[in-house]
Amino acid sequence: MLKFFKTLSVQRSGWLLLMISALVLEGIALYFQYGMELQPCVMCVYERVALFGVAFAGVVGLIAPRFLIVRLLALFIAFVSAVKGLLLSLKHVDYQLHPAPWNQCSYLPEFPQTLPLDKWFPVLFQPTGSCDDVAWTFIGFSMAQWIVVTFAVYLFVLLVVLISQFKRLDTRGRRRLFK
Repeated sequence: MLKFFKTLSVQRSGWLLLMISALVLEGIALYFQYGMELQPCVMCVYERVALFGVAFAGVVGLIAPRFLIVRLLALFIAFVSAVKGLLLSLKHVDYQLHPAPWNQCSYLPEFPQTLPLDKWFPVLFQPTGSCDDVAWTFIGFSMAQWIVVTFAVYLFVLLVVLISQFKRLDTRGRRRLFK
């Protein structure tokens, strides 16, 4: 299994798959927002940013996947984005499961002044909903809970890919642990 993930990580197809999966999820989020008219909250917007971070990691990995330093940089970006996305989505679930006046998200995003994504790209990053609203469920789980699952799966796969980086690909059939 490690050999498969190592081989995938040194080819552009693996990084393209990471990028496309994140962009497809972003497209699904936009469908929910504009097609189903569900209003995104601040946490939804922050989770989108984290998902774009995962897509950006795929772009970095596409640059030169054969170089270990590029792969490790892409993995680092993806890890940071996925961990941040997981933490945000867990907090989002907390807002939904334990609504209270002292347990609410802001109605305005708090992006840095140097990167006001909500002003630059309001179509993607302008929140209009409330974090404790559960407007959509699938088999009993809210969208925020599904986002937790999504980021957890990303983290698991990224961890396996990171571990696989220490497996040497040997064309002579011998297994070596370190490159």
